[in-house]
Amino acid sequence: MGPKTPNTPNIPKKKIISIGMIAILCVSLLTLTACSSQKTAESDSAGTALDSTENRISVDYNDEDTNAEWDDTKASHITFSGGSAKTEGSGVSVVDNVITILSAGTYVVSGTIADAQMIVYTEDSKTVRLILNGVDMTCSTSAPIYVLKSEKTVITLADGTKNTLKDGSAYTYSDPKAEEPNAVIFSKSDLTINGSGSLNVKANFKNGITSKDELRIVSGNISVDAVKNGIIGRDFLAVKDGSITVNAGDDGLKSSNDADAAKGFILIEAGTIHMTAGEDGMQAETSIWCTDGTIDITSGGGSANSINTNTNSGMMRPGGAAPDTASKDDSTSTGSMKGIKAGSVVTIEGGTISIDSADDGIHSNGSLTVSGGKINITAGDDGMHSDTTLNINAGEVTIAKSYEGIESAVINIHGGDVNVKSSDDGINGAGGTDSSSVNGRPGQNDFASSCDCSMSINGGTIVVDSGGDGIDINGAVTMTDGKVIVNGPTDNGNGALDYTGSFTVTGGFLVAAGSAGMAEAPDTNSSLYALNINLPSDQQAGTIVRIETADGKEVLTFAPTKMFRNLVVCSSELTKGTTYKIYYGGSSTGTSANGLYSGGTYTAGTCYEEVAISEKVTRVGSYSGGMGGRAGSTQPGSGGAPGDGRGFKR
Repeated sequence: MGPKTPNTPNIPKKKIISIGMIAILCVSLLTLTACSSQKTAESDSAGTALDSTENRISVDYNDEDTNAEWDDTKASHITFSGGSAKTEGSGVSVVDNVITILSAGTYVVSGTIADAQMIVYTEDSKTVRLILNGVDMTCSTSAPIYVLKSEKTVITLADGTKNTLKDGSAYTYSDPKAEEPNAVIFSKSDLTINGSGSLNVKANFKNGITSKDELRIVSGNISVDAVKNGIIGRDFLAVKDGSITVNAGDDGLKSSNDADAAKGFILIEAGTIHMTAGEDGMQAETSIWCTDGTIDITSGGGSANSINTNTNSGMMRPGGAAPDTASKDDSTSTGSMKGIKAGSVVTIEGGTISIDSADDGIHSNGSLTVSGGKINITAGDDGMHSDTTLNINAGEVTIAKSYEGIESAVINIHGGDVNVKSSDDGINGAGGTDSSSVNGRPGQNDFASSCDCSMSINGGTIVVDSGGDGIDINGAVTMTDGKVIVNGPTDNGNGALDYTGSFTVTGGFLVAAGSAGMAEAPDTNSSLYALNINLPSDQQAGTIVRIETADGKEVLTFAPTKMFRNLVVCSSELTKGTTYKIYYGGSSTGTSANGLYSGGTYTAGTCYEEVAISEKVTRVGSYSGGMGGRAGSTQPGSGGAPGDGRGFKR
């Protein structure tokens, strides 16, 4: 039988000054069994800031948050030994192994105890500091550390110490509807964790660490193993630094305030974070911001447990596909298995992020922006998904496995290095149900059918290897700069480029290889010229296509990574009135990057055609095979009807 836990205490509002009164209070506390009161917390306006121009989130840290030192001579001491707790100093009472802290100050806790609980309940306007100085503490029926009321609580992990907190598999509540506390460390007020020691949390009941207000992790080596959620900061969860390892049955890191648009966010500024989560790795009601740090996430068993196990179709996850909504309760499961998920904004400015997810790698119900860092994703569904706008401004994005690589209504790529591999579309700007699954796929992300979809490419390097369409935009595409390399589909039901409306190129370089049945090129409103080449037969992966001027000046030496028949190239090197020779086969001594050769010497293969550029898109060769896939479709961007030859001439 565990220690008795207090219900809402009937504490006088005046300051308690006598030991006798403290003793009476503690006896009163222990006659009750559980706490059902809940403080309605409001974030300190000085603690968080939301920039009105950039919607940039920042969190302030004061000296109490960052200072891990203390004056031992001025602190009270709580020592566990032989199954009981002893105290030295004021402000604390112990009755039946329930340690109650009744005033602000510093409390140094050490020793081992098999079944006890530490409760913080203060009327002071100052901070309570708990120094964990080598603690091994278990509470079998409730939270080992329960901050019931405090202006603010700081837990310091003393340098060089190992601290362990565990709970039992069932809690005792006086009010079953409240279901609080529900974590090994549970705080109804602002909570900060700092110090250079270690903290091991074993949550056998539900959650590991929970703050109903703000949660700041400044430093420390923190390990959480939780049946439900790992670490929750309701108003926000901010990680300034430290080493954090989370193994959670549900979500790894979580912020759950859905009542205030300025709250409910996660901010990662530095540190090393390893997460294994049965559901989402990181999940926030509003925003997730990452400015630096090393983050490693495995969610839902990883991509090997993909919700889409069949290429271009998908398989229902156990229990059915989950909605892409954030959980509105601290402990309620959503069934989502995404690496990073936010209700409104995901912003990545730096750091190294590795994700292996059964569902989307990174998902935002609003916008998603990458402005730096290095991101590696292996996903069972979309690599990166946003409902509204997805911006890549800088950084490295590698999606090694996905159903669809990058998906959003509006996609803007201004810079960076983007490498995408997908079983379906590589880059998808969708405004309706995915055509790859006629009745919709399990786990599919829905868009409004009236969405004004588009893609703009203004810089960077984009490399796509897709089983479906390479770039599929249900709207207009504009390209002003950058380099795009597409190794598209091998089946004739998809194309390396697929768009509705216009594809206007005014700068940059584009090469796209794939099947011929639905092949498309940029439109004739482009200022750059393009060649749309159909070869006489399917070519094996690694076959070089060489384009050069009549005097041998190289325009293109490219070896697609998969079987192909059609190749489109759009480049400033192509000029009107100039005659070009087109070869396939042969070899090159140059350096290959993503199949594109530079330098070296080309040994000629078969000279397929000599063609003079006469219009914005010059077509070479013909194709009379069927489309397959979306058979019979003649919608704009679908590649035309079977057997129409796409107007190619020789």
